Amino acid sequence: MTILNHHREGSGEPLVLVHGVGSRWQVWEPIIATLAESFEVIAVDLPGFGDSAPLPRTTVGTLTDALADFLAEQGIERPHLAGNSMGGLITLNLGARGLARSVTAFSPIGFWDTAGRVWCQQSLGRSKTLGRILRPKLPAILGTAAGRTAFLGLVFGKPWAVDPQVALATAEGAITSLGFGPALDSFTEVKAPDPAALADIPVTIAWGNRDILLTYATQHRRAQAVLPAARNVTLP
Repeated sequence: MTILNHHREGSGEPLVLVHGVGSRWQVWEPIIATLAESFEVIAVDLPGFGDSAPLPRTTVGTLTDALADFLAEQGIERPHLAGNSMGGLITLNLGARGLARSVTAFSPIGFWDTAGRVWCQQSLGRSKTLGRILRPKLPAILGTAAGRTAFLGLVFGKPWAVDPQVALATAEGAITSLGFGPALDSFTEVKAPDPAALADIPVTIAWGNRDILLTYATQHRRAQAVLPAARNVTLP
């Protein structure tokens, strides 16, 4: 049985929210209440992240399988899926398996060239290493707008505006995540989804135009080329 820590609220068609590598379900908190006015929202901690126990072997593929098993065991049939970064590719892959009624992927991984993939892996890996080194000082560092900007600029569009406690919890979640390293290593093997397998459902690819981790300038264009039938949205 696949047990995933998750938050559930609202009513309507099910909408499952899937976080990125090193994150947790709380990353969606600013929009959950709004979404819950129209959907039954299920925000999950993937295995090895947040409060979900890790898998014996963590890869993007095994995380995808675990989420598929969780949805089946919970009786959540063909939900809307939305995911960010690693979660974006997981939702696209579940959609390609016929397990979603729609997919929205925010800056999904897998649409990079080799240099873009290495940049993502090294940047995130070094950020976690730096976080471990500076961990005793993180409350003071992230208590300032300048510190949040320097430390969280890779993953937040406006890091200076993030609440200091949210910033600290975000950093601690990445530092303590048992799934972070193995999942990040597995990025080397991921591939973009099969466009033909997604042809029968609505797919939206949304990309922030200041994304410097999964670079907007190149990767959103590659996503458009790979998934030409998807709705592509630029988030200014």
